[in-house]
Amino acid sequence: MVKIIAIYGSPRRDGNSAALLKQAVAGARQQGAEVEEVILRDYNMSPCLEIYQCIKTGECAIRDDFPKVLEKLEASDGIILASPIFFYTVSAHTKILMDRCQSLWVRKYWIEKQDFKNAPQTRKGVFISIGATTGKKLFDGALLTVKYFFDVLNAGLWKTVLCRGVDRKGEIDKRDDCLQEAFEAGRDLAIVLKDEKKIAE
Repeated sequence: MVKIIAIYGSPRRDGNSAALLKQAVAGARQQGAEVEEVILRDYNMSPCLEIYQCIKTGECAIRDDFPKVLEKLEASDGIILASPIFFYTVSAHTKILMDRCQSLWVRKYWIEKQDFKNAPQTRKGVFISIGATTGKKLFDGALLTVKYFFDVLNAGLWKTVLCRGVDRKGEIDKRDDCLQEAFEAGRDLAIVLKDEKKIAE
């Protein structure tokens, strides 16, 4: 069975980006995928403290909930990450998770010495985001950050759902276009991952 991890990166448990992610989760489950939902605000995770113990072992030295989330990420076939935009990038909760994955970067590129240009992509990732403004470059910073976060997890940024002009809680309910796009992104991710598994078998 296809395993997908859905990461809620908003500081609001039931905000607009969460509503979009729930649609994506529903779409993936419609296609029979097993989806585990992770609400980052419910986990105790310190920011990266640059202890650099990971240089020796490839594992983070901080003892908190990060290994629980990492285990789920590494067990997944696909990742759906949702975060609102704050100052042209992802939320603090999301960025903490990303920064803690620096230990994976160290393991992958320093310890195992994998080739930057030829690292394998064993997963696919979807990024869902919402921003209050309508600027052309609203999502540029977040997309670059997410791309390289997915890279360290051997995931390609396969699809995005980016919704502009949504800010106050509940405003997403009026955006049927974004809600439908999110549902289809989750559904299509499950379909393509199932097809890849069949080919691999």
